[in-house]
Amino acid sequence: MKKILLAIVPFIVSCGVQEPAGVQDPGFVTEYVTPTRIVLSSGPVKGAEVLLQPYCGQVSTTEENIVVMEKGGSVLLDFGKELQGGIEIVRTLGGSKKAARFRLVLGESVSEALSNIGDPETTATNDHSVRDMEISVPWLGAAQYGNSGFRFARLDLVDGDGMEVPLRAVRAVSRKRDLAYLGSFKCSDDRLNRIWQTGAYTVHLCMQDYLWDGVKRDRLVWIGDMHPEVMTVGTVFGNQQLVRKSLDYVRDDTAPTEWMNGICSYSLWWIIIHHHLYRWYGDLDYLKEQQQYLTELLHSVIHNMKDGREAYSEGRFIDWPSNDQPDVIHAGLQALSVRALEAGAEMAGYLGDNALKEECAEVAERLRGYVPDHGGNSQAAALLSLEGMVDAEEASKVILDNGPEKFTSFMGYYLLEALARGGRYDEAMDLIKAYWGRMLDLGATTFWEDFNFNDGKNAARIDEVVPEGAFDIHADGGAWCYVGLRHSFCHGWASGPTSWLSAHVLGIEPVGVGFRQVRIEPHLGSLDWAEGTFPTPYGLIEVRHTKNPDGSVSTAVKLPKGVKRVK
Repeated sequence: MKKILLAIVPFIVSCGVQEPAGVQDPGFVTEYVTPTRIVLSSGPVKGAEVLLQPYCGQVSTTEENIVVMEKGGSVLLDFGKELQGGIEIVRTLGGSKKAARFRLVLGESVSEALSNIGDPETTATNDHSVRDMEISVPWLGAAQYGNSGFRFARLDLVDGDGMEVPLRAVRAVSRKRDLAYLGSFKCSDDRLNRIWQTGAYTVHLCMQDYLWDGVKRDRLVWIGDMHPEVMTVGTVFGNQQLVRKSLDYVRDDTAPTEWMNGICSYSLWWIIIHHHLYRWYGDLDYLKEQQQYLTELLHSVIHNMKDGREAYSEGRFIDWPSNDQPDVIHAGLQALSVRALEAGAEMAGYLGDNALKEECAEVAERLRGYVPDHGGNSQAAALLSLEGMVDAEEASKVILDNGPEKFTSFMGYYLLEALARGGRYDEAMDLIKAYWGRMLDLGATTFWEDFNFNDGKNAARIDEVVPEGAFDIHADGGAWCYVGLRHSFCHGWASGPTSWLSAHVLGIEPVGVGFRQVRIEPHLGSLDWAEGTFPTPYGLIEVRHTKNPDGSVSTAVKLPKGVKRVK
């Protein structure tokens, strides 16, 4: 395995747990990306292939390689992968000195880049980020426009009858955090490798000024949606200040007597995320910063429990596909309330508040005495199973009977976790390859806000013009808040397989607080081998698992100093 060197991080000791003196807060890097292909070129456009050539970044007065456009000319460019940022257009010597007016349309799919906002039948929007705009490009100069998530860009010259506009370059200006991929995963199935990497890249793009849901739409901090993202951030990038910044932003924006983002389950997820962070990183000082708010919030949660049942009156939500199924929502909230209160009890113990610890534990125990019917719903069965309220094998059967047709990008992560709890690792990997892999088959380079597996069976790829009569997975799909082209095709909550594969196939699990002890129990299933790295506060864990001819697994482990392997 290739050795990865890490910078030495200073440590302090607090309450028996070795803690980093600080967490990472890297800045941003700007990358200029040349288009990989021309999807379409129409009207008066000459020499469009020039746009595929690298550009040095400086406008020249002697440039010979140019593309010439006239009014009505249009090019649609593919940058090869989803990006977050804008477009730079470079206009060179020649033609009129008058500023040229273009229409610039960014798209996460070819369909979106070809859309027209305002048409009665379109679902294209400029919500959250302007992706369809008219712009001005100066003579013998460069201009940058746009701040959105996109892979495709359409440029139309909209004025200047008889006016030739020579261009040298149209480049994407990518803005992302300057992060090293500390965690890694490789195995004998390349489809799983691509899925792991795509989930990591999806979250990387969403790590902007805060940890966003998406880079085109939902450039917001939705705290419940953050949980799968936080798992991926820790698995791939380690302990990042951005996670804390986002948690603190929502905390400071919401009174503890109200629900974060107006949704009761999202306040539960805030509690659960903090519990996860402390278990992984052992930062008692940061946990103490939450103590007053956490205490008041836990009392708000307890106040909404009646006779051993959750009884939230507002903001009842698990995920969008179950939004019109009150029984599913009830089952999910019962399970999440148990999880949050038990996490709260554990954190109260770390903080020395034994009264709160006992109160949370007692209410959680009463909640465990009532188990709602999951009704054969995968999401409800999974959430109940993860809290030990439904037999793991029963939940696994429900999930497998429903198959990828009942998966969702967000809750799919918890379905996979429930299958792992039931020991169904091969089946879980098959579902990962079917559900998330089908997005890759349709041209995805990041994972989507939601994906209806049945819609994807006969859909056209997102990187092609949709043939007549074919299903347009972007324009024709979607529901709820993500109808049609409003649908986000880069959504961090869809990254679940990345952390799942590292946790369960590589089998890396922290024991206790702060990653001082780790359990390594691989589950290769039908895989021949798997290897990877996992970031801890002390450095990287490196593992390689190889299946022997007799079916047993040989494991090689390299642990950083300060981490001990336990059974």
